Amino acid sequence: MGQTARVSVRPEMIRWARERAGLRVEDLLSSFPKLKAWELGEVQPTLRQLEDFARQVQVPLGYLFLDTPPKESLPIPDFRTVSGPPRRPSPDLLDTIYLTQQRQAWYREYLQTQGVEPLPFVGSATLQDDPEEVAAAIRRTLGLDLEERRAMRTWTEALRWLTERAEAVGVLVMSSGIVGMNTRRKLDREEFRGFALVDDLAPVVFINATDTVAARTFTLAHELAHIWLGQSGISNPQIHVFPTEATERWCNQVAAELLVPRVSLLAEHRPVSPLQEEVQRLARIFKVSTLVILRRLYEVGRLSREAFWETYRKECERLRDMERRTGIGGDFYRNLYARVSRPLVEAVVISTLEGHTLYRDAYRLLGIRSPEVFQKLCRSLGVV
Repeated sequence: MGQTARVSVRPEMIRWARERAGLRVEDLLSSFPKLKAWELGEVQPTLRQLEDFARQVQVPLGYLFLDTPPKESLPIPDFRTVSGPPRRPSPDLLDTIYLTQQRQAWYREYLQTQGVEPLPFVGSATLQDDPEEVAAAIRRTLGLDLEERRAMRTWTEALRWLTERAEAVGVLVMSSGIVGMNTRRKLDREEFRGFALVDDLAPVVFINATDTVAARTFTLAHELAHIWLGQSGISNPQIHVFPTEATERWCNQVAAELLVPRVSLLAEHRPVSPLQEEVQRLARIFKVSTLVILRRLYEVGRLSREAFWETYRKECERLRDMERRTGIGGDFYRNLYARVSRPLVEAVVISTLEGHTLYRDAYRLLGIRSPEVFQKLCRSLGVV
């Protein structure tokens, strides 16, 4: 079939693909001037036009030739919608979960060949367990020490430290704000902030990196609670939200206690100090956001509901101003380790160099395209 030949595609499939991508007709008219006519069935696109359209709306080309739209649903439980109607997952979210599952499956098989034993903490807790006791168990497993965290200079350093501790015990932590390595496909933090893929060999936590550093720290702690609970799922944990659904409420309680232990907070808190000064001081001690400190002070009864909300709104404004003044960048390889998880990167590189994994499969898993980048990656890891 020639690229200029018209192809037969149902108008409703064109409309479905556009709406699936969350786009209006007006958003695509500059690229596809006859889009309205396509959706009305007045004219058919050429094959090349259809290929370009499929690429732009992020839908497999074959889907457009179906008679009816496929039923797409999240492959893991959705904890964002327990109190509302189901939300159609975006192509970006679906593709991110699928890619993460592929990476997890490869890593699980790799660990099996290495004779690695199942991780005892995965699924070791239940909703009936005291969140304080579970948080303490997570701290013991990860080797978290408040004094060590207190000595850190920034929230970013503390988040990196928590990530490294989780990865050291076997949890892959992937943090990205884009789909794969496609910088044109940015993830929406309003759609989701993180998800957990439970597995007794290769548990994975994915964090939406478009969120603030402070919020990402809370999300990581929340998703670790999911791993301990043995419950995969996609979440939208927010510091100011107190869910009514049992699983999310429990995971939030564990996350808050993990980051700011109640006993330590009560020992450190100075009730006579001005609130904003005290919140800033406690945030420096625990290396969490002032928002997390406010939540914990409210939860332990040191702050009224009215004072919590009033101060919370002011802090949100202050933090948003700080973010607008802070640039985003970083080293390519450090970003790669964050997006893919350093233990997985190292495993893929070693397996490839040993001849057990094809180079093309390694490039796909790592999201890279050239032998030169792979060689530089090997050198950055010190394996060549």
